[in-house]
Formats: sequence, structure tokens, C-alpha cells
Amino acid sequence: MKYTAPRDETISNAFTIAKERYAAFGVDVDSVLERLATIAISLHCWQGDDVGGFETVESASGGGIQATGNYPGKARNADELRQDVEEALRLIPGSHRFNLHAMYAETGDKVVPRNELLPEHFSTWIDWAKGQGLGMDFNPSCFAHPMADSGFTLSSYDKNVRDFWIEHCIACRKIGAAMGEALGTPCVTNVWIPDGYKDVPIDRLTPRTLLRESLDAVFAEKLDPAHHLDAVESKLFGIGSESYVVGSHEFYLGYAIANKTLLCLDAGHFHPTESIADKLSSVLTYVDEVLLHVSRGVRWDSDHVVLLNDDTRFIAEEIIRHGFEKRVHIGLDFFDASINRIAAWTTGTRNTIKALLLALLEPTDALKTLERDSDFTARLALLEELKTMPFGAVWDQYCLQQEVPVGPAWLQEVKDYEATVLVQRG
Repeated sequence: MKYTAPRDETISNAFTIAKERYAAFGVDVDSVLERLATIAISLHCWQGDDVGGFETVESASGGGIQATGNYPGKARNADELRQDVEEALRLIPGSHRFNLHAMYAETGDKVVPRNELLPEHFSTWIDWAKGQGLGMDFNPSCFAHPMADSGFTLSSYDKNVRDFWIEHCIACRKIGAAMGEALGTPCVTNVWIPDGYKDVPIDRLTPRTLLRESLDAVFAEKLDPAHHLDAVESKLFGIGSESYVVGSHEFYLGYAIANKTLLCLDAGHFHPTESIADKLSSVLTYVDEVLLHVSRGVRWDSDHVVLLNDDTRFIAEEIIRHGFEKRVHIGLDFFDASINRIAAWTTGTRNTIKALLLALLEPTDALKTLERDSDFTARLALLEELKTMPFGAVWDQYCLQQEVPVGPAWLQEVKDYEATVLVQRG
């Protein structure tokens, strides 16, 4: 399909009409775009190489993370991954962040155990992020490692295993703090572990007690929140832990409240009928800040590329309606190896930003007034009328302002990059 991009004048004319339409609802579109430009999305490194990492030691299979597909051209080293991220960022409006896993350390030819990683092993990543104007977020990699092959890490009955992963998480917190200090914006370091049982366990309590003790050891040293923020992430089930996950939502909600960490809510880590949007106002009543992993589970936590669907819109609406954008750190978490990986980044991130824009274009105060006045008829009617407002014209203008491709024109740039760069990777 050949796409002819509209002229700038056509985009501007459509935007002028859209502004008038939204003004009739009391929405200042120019202010909306200014506010949108302040909201950063944290792009995840693992979309670019199928969660492989670049360790010099052979990893094991432990951990229950799986990317499916074999689309050609995946990044084979850190330089290629950075190059691919830069290409995606050229196609995404706004200023954003980059989320890195510990297994993406650059140690040269030297084998460095995960529990001995240092900030210097990420110095190239930090320098690159500074040059790109990106903040960074970080994650311990408590999977795909011989010490995770039992299916247990921080909650293992084996003290040697627990100690190894405690040391790894402590090292990662220090790396995250170094990133935050160097880049002048707090790094969110998020702890997720795959621990759990495939079949029904007898003792659900002891692993959770061990996990709590391990986390207490990990977080014992207080770090400057100007540089570093801790988050803990729950899950309903995983591959190989279908019947029981130690770090459940209830466990980590209690831990975050008691220990004043961030709580990470992953859109794919709950029952398919649950919405993390509905959890935000409850959780933020008791914790100061939340980390989101915006993803799309299909039947299970399969981490599909984010769509502009109801689930994504509901998350964005909950953030914007309550002014949570300063308390909610928005990150992405999907890995699709069946399509062009740069297109996956671009599609998922642009859709997340579109959802935020749609929420910002809502006359929230007017809708809240109708609700408080019990005028549910008008509330429903207005919400439905907003669905056919000229949102697309506002989005196109935002892309034009941010100097990124308008409409599907970005896809041709990805195709050109594939033909000239990715094809060379074999």
C-alpha cells in the first residue's frame, strides 16, 4: 500500500477545525499538547533482541520468559540495539526514557557474575542515554541463569541461591542510582522474580516469608530518591509457575505499603478480565508512586504489542483524570519477535501516547460535575459523543510539532531501515 503524506498546510487546517470543536467542550487543545509533551514513556530494551541480553557467559533457561517468532534482523550486540532504539525514537513524538535489564551489561571479554556487576559495566549505556536526552530505568535479571533453573531465586529454600540473588539486586540498585545521578532524573529499579510452582504447593507461606526477608536485605541500604526509586512487581502466573507465584499482587501490595516502595502493575500479570486501570486509584491511596508496565496479554501473559484499545485507553484515562502523571511511571513491556522489532516499539509507544492524548482531550471537570450531580444520562451521552471527535487531527499536529512522521509514513522509514541495516545482520 502506498501512502501519500498530507501537506503541512492540510494538517494545520484540520487542526484548527479540531481546536474549535474541542473548545466547544471547554478543552484548550494547545495546553493539552504542552502537557502531553511532559509525559515520558520508558521504552524497554528487551523488545529489540527478544530478551537475550549480551552476557559473555551462556545463560540457562530458568525464569519463564519467552519471546516467540524469528523475524530477521534482531540486535546481536549493544551497539546494534542502541542503533535500533535511536531509529524508533526518531519516529516517536516526545521526550522519553529507556529501560534496561542487568543482563545487557557490557563487560567486554571478561565474564562478570551478575552479583558482581558495577556501574562501570553500564557506562556506555549511560553516556549514550545522556547523548540522546533520555532518562534510564533498570531491572535486576533474576531469570535465564543457572541460579534460576530451580524456578526459585529470592524465595529459594537454598540460602546460597537466595544470597546470590540478594547480592545481584543490591548491585542493581547501586547501578540504578548511578544512572539516576548521571542523568539527573531518578532511575526506577524494578524487582521482578519468576519464583513459583507449576503444580499445587503444600506450603505457600514459607517461600513468601523467605521472599520478604530477602527483599528486606535488598532494600536495607537507603538510597537518595533524587537518583533512585525502588519498585516491586507482582504476577498471577508464569510459564512453569502456573499454580502458584510467590510474589503475588497481595504480597507485593502489602510490601510496598509497609516499606514505601513503588508498586509495579503489569497489564499482563493479572486475570484477563482484570484491568490495572481500576487498581490505580486504590493503590495510589496507600502508596506514593506506581510503576506501570503497559502490555497486552492475549489469553495469557503473552506480552503482545500495545494497541490503542479499551484497556490502554482506560489506563490513560485513570492517570489523566486524577492528575496522576507525576506519580505514575509509565513503562512498556512486550516482546514480539514475529514482526519488525522497531515497528513493534514504534507502534506500542505511539499507541500509548495516543491513549494519553485522548484522555487529555476529555472535558474531565465537566464530566465529574455531571457525575456528582447524578446526571448519568448526560455523562454517558457526552462520553459517547467524544468518541467521534476529530482526535486524529490533533495527533497529526502533535507529530508535526515534534518533527516525527505523520500517519503511517513512519512505516516506510522502518522498511527503508530494514532494507539497509537489518538485512545486513543475516
